[in-house]
Amino acid sequence: MLQMQPWKIVTILLICVFGFFTALPNFLPADMRDSIKKTAGFLPSKPITYGLDLQGGVYVLFEAQIEVAVKDRLQDTLEEVRRGLRKEKIIYSGLSTTDNSVRVQITEPASIEAARTFLKGLSNPVAGGVAGVTSSEFDVTISDTGNAELKMTPAGVEQLRANAMAQSQEILRKRIDPDGTREMTIQPQGERRIIVQVPGATDPQDIIKRGSATAKLTFHMVDDTVSLADMQAGRIPPGTKLLKEKIGRGAGAREVPIVIKERAVITGDMLNRAQGTFSSETSLPIIQFEFNAQGARRFADVTRDNVGRRFAAVLDGAVITAPNIRGPILGGSGIIEGDFTIEEANETAVLLNSGALVVPLKAEDQRLVGAELGAESVQAGLYSALAGLVLVVGFMLLQYRLFGVFANVALVFNIVLLLGLMTAVGATLTLPGIAAFVLTMGMAVDANVLIYERIREEQRNGKTIMAAIDAGFSRAMTTVIDSNLTTILAGLILLQVGSGPVRGFAVALVLGILTSMFTAIYVTRLQVWWWLKAKRRTFIPV
Repeated sequence: MLQMQPWKIVTILLICVFGFFTALPNFLPADMRDSIKKTAGFLPSKPITYGLDLQGGVYVLFEAQIEVAVKDRLQDTLEEVRRGLRKEKIIYSGLSTTDNSVRVQITEPASIEAARTFLKGLSNPVAGGVAGVTSSEFDVTISDTGNAELKMTPAGVEQLRANAMAQSQEILRKRIDPDGTREMTIQPQGERRIIVQVPGATDPQDIIKRGSATAKLTFHMVDDTVSLADMQAGRIPPGTKLLKEKIGRGAGAREVPIVIKERAVITGDMLNRAQGTFSSETSLPIIQFEFNAQGARRFADVTRDNVGRRFAAVLDGAVITAPNIRGPILGGSGIIEGDFTIEEANETAVLLNSGALVVPLKAEDQRLVGAELGAESVQAGLYSALAGLVLVVGFMLLQYRLFGVFANVALVFNIVLLLGLMTAVGATLTLPGIAAFVLTMGMAVDANVLIYERIREEQRNGKTIMAAIDAGFSRAMTTVIDSNLTTILAGLILLQVGSGPVRGFAVALVLGILTSMFTAIYVTRLQVWWWLKAKRRTFIPV
């Protein structure tokens, strides 16, 4: 028979109350939301976040230059081959790279076997092939005449691409949203493109500037033995490179040539953190930096062994400072002075903290979505939701009378629960999400229709009121669960394979199905139970 244990009643009511309080921030002014945050921190205090299509913002499509990563990896491998062969005292010639391989000629036949063993040891294992079968990063071949080649395998290229894409997405997130408060979306598109959507942003060029800056910081020793005449004539020693150094600040700043050692003594990946601030001595903007343990040791060694010499900090190929080393710096920290404002210092610090891009990112497409269009979308979505709600409510009242009222009450709780659940989980509401809201309202009463029609059928078969209602809820349950489960599975598939607006639709749809099943089954059942318990019934108004 139709029974409602006390613990079930309490649970249903608590869920409905919780849904009301989680949805409440969407209807309160900011000061009242702050009060909720202070007094009831366990409840959501932020309203649901609008997506790019509803509040406007910036859309940028970046393309990763994967071929640069391949080139850099081959160059690193070439250096490993050079160092290793010298260490093994193997004489070689013709060490060079092609588009996808490193080649070297072993000149002594007696060293070919030792070279083969060493070169094979340079090939790292990578996951690739069928069912994740492990393969090698390089195919290593060496002929009997000593002609050796390390050719990058497709699995090696794929792992390089996957790593570069994953690291680029994380770096973009740290650069564009360092505080994690902008509710931005970063997702891959295809094999080498990344979509960045920043709701509320107004300047696409700012996003492009932050996203495409390489932010590669390196420290080099300066070669002061090269004269200005030699620099101007392009006569620089092997192992060095000619750059420009900015001297002075503001309009009086000038660029002068400077020769630095090509090999970096410290690299940006040894940086622990950076911060823009003001110098206590000059009151000018500076960048404070701190190395990790490895970088601190290297920094101490370099400054101790090169007192009196110049030390250049190079950011993206430009020398931003090249001071004299006055003494050993043992704390693992220092400052970078340059011709920049405090805003530029802070922005540079953000770039340095996020890390250097492993591959360059090029902006292929950019759009600015106006807030006016978003407001029109919200208004149109609200009108469509209200129209759908009125039609559903009217149909249920005309078709099922009092039981239609029960279904409509459950529908209202379904909307509140869905809104509260999306607010609690931090979901972003998009225009397709509004469409899912409207669709959910129609599907929310679908279970009620199945239950009520079953009650009608049982009543026509001569069953009593209690038996007909009990049979309506219990026997329709299989159909209700089956129909909603198939919809949830479809939503989960969209959530897994979809992106952007499709995922927004899928999130709202799956959550809406869960809340509609709860309200249609349990909230409606509770109302019917109260109606039956109020007094003796002789007729079912359905």
